[in-house]
Amino acid sequence: MKRYFSIIILLLFFAPVVKAQKQLTLEQAVLRQGTEFRPKTLNGFGWHPKTSAYTYVSGDSLIAVNPSNLQSTVIITLPELNRTLEGSGIKPVRRILPWWNSDGTFRIVSGNTYVVFDPIGKQVVSKFTVEEGSENHEFSPDGRWLSYTMGQNLFLMSSAGEVRAISNDTLDGFVNGQSVHRNEFGINKGTFWSPTGRYLAYYHMDESRVTQYPLVDISKRVGELVNIRYPMAGMKSHEVTIRVYDTKTGETVELKTGEPREQYLTNIAWSPDEKSIYVAVLNRQQNHLKMNRYRLSDGHLEQTLFEETNEKYVEPLNPPMFLNDGSFLWVSRRDGWNHIYLYFANGRLIKQLTKGEWEVTGIEGIDSKSGMLYFTATKESPLERHLYSLDIKKGKLTRLTHGEGTHRCHLSPNYKYFMDFYSSISTPNRVALFNTSGKEQKLLLDAPNPYSGYSVPLPSLLSLRANDGTILYGRIIKPIGFDSTQRYPVVIYVYGGPHSQLVTNSWMGGARLWECYMANKGYIMFTLDNRGTSNRGGEFEQTIHRRLGTMELSDQIEGFKYLKSLPFIDSTRIGVHGWSFGGFMTITMMLRASEHFKVGVAGGPVTDWRFYEVMYGERYMDTPDENPEGYQTADLKNYVTNLKGKLLIIHDDMDKTVVPQHSLTLLHEFVKSGVQVDFFMYPQHDHNVIGKDRVHLIDKIIRYFDDNL
Repeated sequence: MKRYFSIIILLLFFAPVVKAQKQLTLEQAVLRQGTEFRPKTLNGFGWHPKTSAYTYVSGDSLIAVNPSNLQSTVIITLPELNRTLEGSGIKPVRRILPWWNSDGTFRIVSGNTYVVFDPIGKQVVSKFTVEEGSENHEFSPDGRWLSYTMGQNLFLMSSAGEVRAISNDTLDGFVNGQSVHRNEFGINKGTFWSPTGRYLAYYHMDESRVTQYPLVDISKRVGELVNIRYPMAGMKSHEVTIRVYDTKTGETVELKTGEPREQYLTNIAWSPDEKSIYVAVLNRQQNHLKMNRYRLSDGHLEQTLFEETNEKYVEPLNPPMFLNDGSFLWVSRRDGWNHIYLYFANGRLIKQLTKGEWEVTGIEGIDSKSGMLYFTATKESPLERHLYSLDIKKGKLTRLTHGEGTHRCHLSPNYKYFMDFYSSISTPNRVALFNTSGKEQKLLLDAPNPYSGYSVPLPSLLSLRANDGTILYGRIIKPIGFDSTQRYPVVIYVYGGPHSQLVTNSWMGGARLWECYMANKGYIMFTLDNRGTSNRGGEFEQTIHRRLGTMELSDQIEGFKYLKSLPFIDSTRIGVHGWSFGGFMTITMMLRASEHFKVGVAGGPVTDWRFYEVMYGERYMDTPDENPEGYQTADLKNYVTNLKGKLLIIHDDMDKTVVPQHSLTLLHEFVKSGVQVDFFMYPQHDHNVIGKDRVHLIDKIIRYFDDNL
């Protein structure tokens, strides 16, 4: 007996030690995906504008590497930088995060001070200390001016500390230098510097006649009214003009963009000689675009270069990009797919440069000397992104990146090299230096799984076919310890609207870490990109036009059928969750396909498209007068008596995107119909719950599924 006991002891002693996997906390799953669990990368990466060396931050040092021989040098250390800053009366910084200027200096931010630093002379070149509360900061290309907004007005600050008020509006409803058209059409700012920095074009918006929507600030003892200008579909919209300020003369010119005033002025670009400004002018119906060129000297229209029309909608997202000879590139979906077109300066089409059933997702650079164009596209798969070069004259197209997945590439200033940040469903991050022939020069980093040591299930990708044969892509996450003989409940995470793609061949497949956390609680997590989402061509997206919620629902039901076919799925326990358009889809699925879905949690949902804003709403639905049937079909109040399962609606009280009226009117209809539903409001949040309060939100969502699914 002793002999057998000794053998057992020896076996235990020599057996491999299996380290227990740690479990994520909810806080980690919600807040730390991009910090603690961010895959290792090349921190602070950039290209030096003069030497074409690549730069990055290692520890406390800013490093430059010559790509031709891979020799590295230390540009400056954090202690050196901070000693110089303190010597100039500037607070020290915690990290070196440089933005390179064309002259070889770089900018950093210390508190509310922008610092232009010379790393060669180790000295502060200039500093711009802006007022607290200022926004929309943008430097001129020559670094002499900083534009910014305070309230409704636009200001300039010079490197010498001079401040100029560019606008002086005091009446409510007039706004200068800020993004307009509610950030549609690729608009994300309101100021546009000319190439040399002499001129500043900016938006001037008159929304004084736009309906004011009331929100209530409850942070005061007596709640205070907060009115926002919110143009609902079919109602009065704001009017926008473009003004140009001359920093040399102090004069301002307004472009004569004409009537009707309710139109969209988008995709602003300067001609290389600074004599003209190009503006894509889109009618309010969003089906007719004119590419106009305006004369800077007096603001008059010089020429309409070309026009685009579409029976559904035209949506310009990128300004023209100019070559050295004055010709320019224009990205359009006029043939049904997002492609690049080359024009003479006078607007005559030279040729379509890219073509095929795939989408260009970004122009990365134009080497005017060699005539090479570099762009990112979905040519291999809608789930992937690759970098390509195109010889503009010869038409030769070359794929430069390797490996199935998503490549984010940054070209060197001399167009000889690019840095490839690559990930896939199985690769967290791989950073490598390539030449622009596509040959790898050096592998710089191959990041390990950041969840090593933790019990984190990773997603897998799948595809299925819609009822007409269209391929749809999805993502599924199974719990660690998945047992195919068991039957699991499912939570479908949905968005489903335009300008979205939740499923990609990238690290995590586009999933959020809290989805993996939830899977480990015993759920199958599932996501499907239905028709109407992005990067699949015009027909795939525009099929939802005038009937939001219908085709999307049809595709999501195909997802339900796929799940039901799996032996390990309990099809009687399928829930759905989404936010914003995903909230609209969640309630649509719970009410218009109530026999399939048991539990729903809808956040910030659109419930009646009549209450949504002009730009987005009218693009996809036209106006309520033009499309009464479409609005009626999509109005979720019409289906409240269909509810069979449990539904939780969540909204933020200060939501300026999907105003609270959406949820409140739907709740009113539930009450009138005697149908029970759950509701929770997050105070002092705007169109989502951010910061530490987000942990509370995700906890509430998970608890609701735990209790009811």
